[in-house]
Amino acid sequence: MNKRTNIGDLEHLIGEEVNVAGWVDTVRDLKHVQFIVLKDNTGVVQLTNEKSGKNMDDSISKLTAHSTMRARGILQQNPGVRLNGYEIMVENIDIYSTPVEQVPIDENSSIDLRLDFRHVDLRRPEQRLIFEAQTLAEHAMREYWTENGFLEIHSPKLMSGASESGAELFTLDYFGEQASLAQSPQFYKQMAMAGGLERVFEIGPVFRANNSKTRRHDTEFTSVDVEMSWIDSHYDVIDVEQDWLHHVLTTVYDQMGDKLADAFGADPTVPTLPFPVVPLSTAHEIVRSMGHIVPEEKGGDLDPVAERLLSRHIKKTLGHDFVFVTDYPASLRPFYHMKSESKPELTKSFDLIWNGVEVTTGAQREHRYDILQQQAIDKAMSPESIKDYLGFFKHGCPPHGGYGFGLTRMLMQITNQPSVKEVTYMHRGPTRLRP
Repeated sequence: MNKRTNIGDLEHLIGEEVNVAGWVDTVRDLKHVQFIVLKDNTGVVQLTNEKSGKNMDDSISKLTAHSTMRARGILQQNPGVRLNGYEIMVENIDIYSTPVEQVPIDENSSIDLRLDFRHVDLRRPEQRLIFEAQTLAEHAMREYWTENGFLEIHSPKLMSGASESGAELFTLDYFGEQASLAQSPQFYKQMAMAGGLERVFEIGPVFRANNSKTRRHDTEFTSVDVEMSWIDSHYDVIDVEQDWLHHVLTTVYDQMGDKLADAFGADPTVPTLPFPVVPLSTAHEIVRSMGHIVPEEKGGDLDPVAERLLSRHIKKTLGHDFVFVTDYPASLRPFYHMKSESKPELTKSFDLIWNGVEVTTGAQREHRYDILQQQAIDKAMSPESIKDYLGFFKHGCPPHGGYGFGLTRMLMQITNQPSVKEVTYMHRGPTRLRP
């Protein structure tokens, strides 16, 4: 057969012989004519076969939805065809596969059932659109970073110890020694700062043994991480992140905004710069004024209800979908966050909340060996347990900071989806290890 033509490119080939391949959507087998609606990643088209008693008639009669096939024929204009106004008059077909059982899901099935048959669920055009948005977003991220002097790194995911506090850690046997899966690339991002690389980024998997079953949690996810040297405070990190995110969303919404709005009811509005910034103490005052008291067990942090209320307030008063929350207590932050000189009970750190969902944690890091070691001890951490990490700071290190950004939470927001399950290629959670 001739070279395959994408269905989305057919409209300029009226009168020509074309060759298409894809998935069967529907089949109508009438007395004198057969119709197949065929789809690929670029569109749908009607195939028409006028019965002539040939073997092809029988082959089409046996076709079912989700079969895969190729067809050759003449593309003819036909105003009577509601689908595009043209059809392919079939001359030859090749059938590659047919389902051996009825497809067990449809678009109305629950997300958990659809995940059981993810290979089928991914065939929906809306699913492809999610990953088109992901691809474009990651391209825009790298575009910004490379234009601003950042280098890409790939840090190890097998570690001899914890990469965060030691909680929510997956452990495994490593040739007789206990190892763990990386909870973040944090330590190795900072090693790059000690190594003089100055500006680095990474997009890669991280692992959290978190038993939460909320709409925004998973046990394996893709983390987007940035670290940079020679900063004066965490506000330098904030400036870079908002500039970077503005570039990413401008790119995605300029190229795909209409598609995202049509498919998902998304609001493709590029956020204005700068993003609003409020201290954590002010955020608590705002949500209290709205009638919500954060539970004591949060230890002074914001709970999901507070994050949603704060976003609602920011949207109403400032017209913005984003808000940076700063000045978190040291009690809530990892040992490597730098403390404020004037208020040592607070850290030079921040979260970024996007329409009620936390998508970022960032900070200026403590780069001075003696202080960093003492802060670890203050958190009841043994210096021996993190000796490799502490060793990165024994030979000089510039002031630095960075952020970690959740890719699936971003996709959840730009596609207006209710859960990270909907936008993760293959979700992993406390009850999801298959397929």
